[in-house]
Amino acid sequence: MPFKLKILLLFFFSVKSFESRSQETASTSLKWIELQKGLWYDEVNAPEKSILNDSKLFILKADPMLCSFSVHSVTDDSKPARTAAAWAKDYKLNVVVNAGMFNMANHRTNKGYLQTNKRFNNARLNKSYNVMMAMNPSDRTDSAMVITDMSCRDWTLLRKRYITLCQGMRMIDGHGEPLSWDKRPGQSCSMVVGATDVSGNIYFAFTRSPYTHQQMIGFLKQLIPTIRTTVYLEGGPEASLYIQTKDTVISKIGSYVSKTYAHDKNDHFWDLPNVIGIGSR
Repeated sequence: MPFKLKILLLFFFSVKSFESRSQETASTSLKWIELQKGLWYDEVNAPEKSILNDSKLFILKADPMLCSFSVHSVTDDSKPARTAAAWAKDYKLNVVVNAGMFNMANHRTNKGYLQTNKRFNNARLNKSYNVMMAMNPSDRTDSAMVITDMSCRDWTLLRKRYITLCQGMRMIDGHGEPLSWDKRPGQSCSMVVGATDVSGNIYFAFTRSPYTHQQMIGFLKQLIPTIRTTVYLEGGPEASLYIQTKDTVISKIGSYVSKTYAHDKNDHFWDLPNVIGIGSR
């Protein structure tokens, strides 16, 4: 092949490669749509294709100085578990997501510590969980919700300032460093996670398309460079994100879990015993 032709071909493929990377970057940049005061939403293509569904990420951002946060539990109202949409209707909430994984033996108890403003759902700390979410501050000048890395901060100090505490599994630590999920290297699923950033904003990210936990960590680091403590909330068909504002209703329902629920057929919200709700402050 003539030398000049080689140079031209190298230049052509370099340009196409740059264009491809630029398109991918553009497709995964967040462009927030305001749903109501203090609440924003966006949908983006995930940086990598999934084996199923649309390969999209659905991300909600909330300002905890403008929104209220709460946990609602079957422990408190003595009613059966219900769907995210039903929780939103019962408590007039704008957003509902999973509060965390729950004990499948009784379908009531959170796998991590969970204390609401009324009582304990689970009074025992989970030694393998390293995130504490705190809501309902006793002083309204405080942030309505914080997500803290228990290895970086004494979580018991939050008891003095917040009425509701909910523990979960850490994905990204308080310094923004990703954690290794080597114990579940091949597991992929639909999932919903919560996170905070350096400014204290709260995020909930959902994907119907199955990804590994490590992939999701990478996606969030790319999309939200200032991300800090991140908590895994739920996976599979239980994973739920429900949003209802004046002009918008968004329902996101999970499905796939490798090996145990390995299909994309789920078409409805599953009942949840414990949820996190967002409303106006």
